[in-house]
Amino acid sequence: MMEHATRVGNRLLAALPPADFALLAPYLRKVPLQHDAVLVRSGDRVEHLCFPCSGAIALIMELPNGQTAATAVIGNEVGLMTALGPVRSPLTAVVRVAGTALQISPARFQATLERSPALASAVQIVTRAMMTQFLHVAACNALHSVEARLARWLLHIHDRTEGSGDVLHLTQETLSELLGVRRTTVTHVVSALRTSRALKSSRRGQLEIDRQRLEVVACECYKVMSHRIDRIVSQDAVRRLHTAPARNGCPPPDFPFAKTDS
Repeated sequence: MMEHATRVGNRLLAALPPADFALLAPYLRKVPLQHDAVLVRSGDRVEHLCFPCSGAIALIMELPNGQTAATAVIGNEVGLMTALGPVRSPLTAVVRVAGTALQISPARFQATLERSPALASAVQIVTRAMMTQFLHVAACNALHSVEARLARWLLHIHDRTEGSGDVLHLTQETLSELLGVRRTTVTHVVSALRTSRALKSSRRGQLEIDRQRLEVVACECYKVMSHRIDRIVSQDAVRRLHTAPARNGCPPPDFPFAKTDS
């Protein structure tokens, strides 16, 4: 199981029984997630479903007056499935930490979904995990300070950062987008976090964090949300996916992807 998970990269896809994963494998492409790349805009048709292997994607709600606020940050624990049919995305998805992902067309995914009870269970797991984060973020936005909320977002993003230590590449504009506040407010919040030493430095486009102090500043939502989502993805994924056997006898493929985009 661990070897399979390592090869696949995405935790949810890795939890699929090999025969079910084999149904998807010929149509998956491994693609780069470039920092600040917009994967889909609110109102656009969804051209690809995306399962991150590394990096972080922020899901942004855009209001008619131009204001924005983040509703979730996802990584390799789930997938970006803002729509499964020929409909328009309700959210904008932006890469905030560079990485890689497995990509598939909605039509190919839907065709496989009809043949695989385990994949149908995976969709339910993603839905539960995303709904948990959406609801918790809404409550957090209503109840907690901007400083605590920013600390929570930074921790969520840092959890999905590999190889760059404690430096996060985030501009003030990005922080404003995450929090749904003006950039002047961001300036004050960043200053407060530096005063508490939760931020070691805040150069242009870079934040160097002190994770231990940042966890002190963050509201309890960070640990509660992380625990709940991890429980949904880890425990439910393995248990539920492996009690839904595939409907064909496909053996697992020798290689997990049909094509790699560089």
